[in-house]
Amino acid sequence: MKMARVGVLLDRKAALRRWDNGLNVFQVYLGEILSHAGIPFEWIDDVEQLTERAFDVLLVALDRKEERAVTLIWRFAERGGIVIAYGGLSSLAGRLGFADRGPVGKGYAWLPMHVGVSHPLRYLRATPWIAMSEDGPPYSAIGQIHSEHPQGASLGSALLQFHVGKGIIDRWAVDIAETVVGLQQGAEPVIEDGIPALDGTASIDDGMLKADDGMAMDWELDRLTTETATPYFAHPYADWWREVMIGHLLNRVVDRGLTLPFVGYWPAGIEQVAMISLDSDLNVNESAETTLAVLREHGVKATWCMMEPGYDPRIYPRVLAEGHELAFHYNAVEHDQGKWGEAEFQRQLQWLKKATDLTEIHSNKNHYTRFEGWGELFRWCETHGIASDQTRGPSKKGNVGFLFGTCHPYFPISWADEKNRLYDVLEVGFLTQDLNHPRLADMSVTVPFLERVRQVRGVAHFLFHQVHIHNQPSVRKALRNVVNEAKRRGFVFWTGKQISEWERARRTVRVVGIKEDGTVQLTSGKDVADLVVWVPVPQGQRQLSAETMARPFGVPCIKKVVSVNKTEDDRGGKQRKWAGGIRHG
Repeated sequence: MKMARVGVLLDRKAALRRWDNGLNVFQVYLGEILSHAGIPFEWIDDVEQLTERAFDVLLVALDRKEERAVTLIWRFAERGGIVIAYGGLSSLAGRLGFADRGPVGKGYAWLPMHVGVSHPLRYLRATPWIAMSEDGPPYSAIGQIHSEHPQGASLGSALLQFHVGKGIIDRWAVDIAETVVGLQQGAEPVIEDGIPALDGTASIDDGMLKADDGMAMDWELDRLTTETATPYFAHPYADWWREVMIGHLLNRVVDRGLTLPFVGYWPAGIEQVAMISLDSDLNVNESAETTLAVLREHGVKATWCMMEPGYDPRIYPRVLAEGHELAFHYNAVEHDQGKWGEAEFQRQLQWLKKATDLTEIHSNKNHYTRFEGWGELFRWCETHGIASDQTRGPSKKGNVGFLFGTCHPYFPISWADEKNRLYDVLEVGFLTQDLNHPRLADMSVTVPFLERVRQVRGVAHFLFHQVHIHNQPSVRKALRNVVNEAKRRGFVFWTGKQISEWERARRTVRVVGIKEDGTVQLTSGKDVADLVVWVPVPQGQRQLSAETMARPFGVPCIKKVVSVNKTEDDRGGKQRKWAGGIRHG
């Protein structure tokens, strides 16, 4: 098998022009989507590099609307290359017999099962094309995008596939990277209260700025209810879009008789992960004792997010001795004597280190999901050594679930003022808090959440407060139910630190080639044990494999389990320090 070489075009001049005018280039996030999926790729910052490097696949993140660029991309396809674009390539529309309708706002995409999921996919921005001439190359139209509503006005095809010479040009109407960013981080900075649910279940307009004030979901269209009439956001749209993008890429590669090995999400023997985090809030010592006992009973390690003034210092060594993680619970809630600002963040973090006698704290979650602006919190985390954040989750009964469209860990992207770099802070959002608390969601959401997370192989992160575990038998029951239902479905419980360290380690692994005998060649920035590497198998070679095949991203693959040692040529470990091939600083 020959391994496909994938290039991602993010034109330097086009990006700089946008940044100089204060505009975002969220197309950079294609790199984060590929990196999280373990897909090997190379950045291209000028289309001229197509003539210098032997790529098989060109993913167009951002192109320059100039005739020279159009000609080179067309020529690449004519000679047998695979071109895939996501809402771009408007300069090629006329040559392909189409016209660009211009950008449209949010809506829903319907895709056939072989390229997507059965449920309509929410998108935040699309640029559909309409057919204008029969003089263009032969093409296929797949799926539809609809305005505002799953049954709204049809705006055109979701995916157009053109046969150009010996190659292919595929164009998605949806800007997948921008949609994923908007779902995960919001469409704009949080500067005011969000719009509440009309049914009164989620009054996020409470005068306190929080992560969920910036959510991009629809209260009416994106929630379901359980058998107890508990509403919840049911659809991990961002994760589904990731799967659509990666599955489409891999299918195009194997259709050409090539392969593109990629690194699995989790170690061998683990398909999906569950996580319990605990916020200390009122800091009642007895509640810590009760929580330790419940977790010990079930053999679960948790992440304890500590808020000033904390517990009796004698409790912390016991928490650590039982394998739990001690983390930060930054308080910026004014009525709880907190304040938003980097100096206060630093002061509280220093208190925690002194109280716990720890020199490093890995994880943070903000009290009450307090959040302002766009990237301030992530910058503070970077500056003060916090490697992972858990702030992005629901604050109300009626907005639990996938309100940010994802259950996967990810590196968030900055605003245009920082040239859309990726923050070196892994976000691990949560789904709900304190199930069965009288003012919050009940445990009827547990199984739907676990089933959805299992479907996309993510992290089922449940938040509890020790004080509620101690005082409320119904909350203790819900915690036990979460653990039992998760274990029944094959989830493995990890702490936030474990998730972060694994994700960072696996991302230093880079697939650099494959030998004739199917051996995958890797480089790594760290020693990584029990790494899963998936090898997509082209159609004509599938009968030759004696190994068990699986279908990650809907593509038949051979599963290989390897342990790798740190290598000097750590190209993979350096990728995330770059944004779109454009180095900052």
